[in-house]
Amino acid sequence: MTATYTFDVFSSLDGYGTAAGGDWGGYWGKQGPELLDHRLAQYTPEQRLVLGANTYRAFVDLLSASTEESEVRDPWVSRLCALPATVVSNTLEDPLDWADATLVPGDAVDVVARLKEESDVPLRSHGSLSMNRALMAAGLVDRVQVTVFPVITGKTGTDPIFRGADDFDLELIESCTLDGAIQELVYRPTLHVSGS
Repeated sequence: MTATYTFDVFSSLDGYGTAAGGDWGGYWGKQGPELLDHRLAQYTPEQRLVLGANTYRAFVDLLSASTEESEVRDPWVSRLCALPATVVSNTLEDPLDWADATLVPGDAVDVVARLKEESDVPLRSHGSLSMNRALMAAGLVDRVQVTVFPVITGKTGTDPIFRGADDFDLELIESCTLDGAIQELVYRPTLHVSGS
């Protein structure tokens, strides 16, 4: 039996993963206790994190520039950073600045296909947009979990989540509202076949 792979991403309503400049801050300033508790509950079970090089670097930079009191150190983020991780990269070198990380060179599609066969725990990736778009195209993503924050970032939005992605049909398998305004939507993606 293969391990389940979840592509987990935060998004503005208009499909951006981050915003540049302005005064948005983390979570676009919209987080509340339900979101933070829910995220911690999702990252508490045993699982393996899968990251691309850019997202790994972003996490390490963000954490090294933060203090223990900053929102970057929310309990779910601390838990995420404590998970065993596979970092897929042809540019990084050991040792990685992550407590339990394995650096694996090669193509992410090959690496994740092998991980899905070998892992006895679920696999989850937060961010790593280009890597996860390639994994979706290869049929390796079982669940796309999009947490939609109640903002439109038309002027400041960066990192369009699905820019350049193939077309997919999505089957909604879970949904919830957190803190009265944030939507979490979990889909099963299927590559769209023309004419269907």
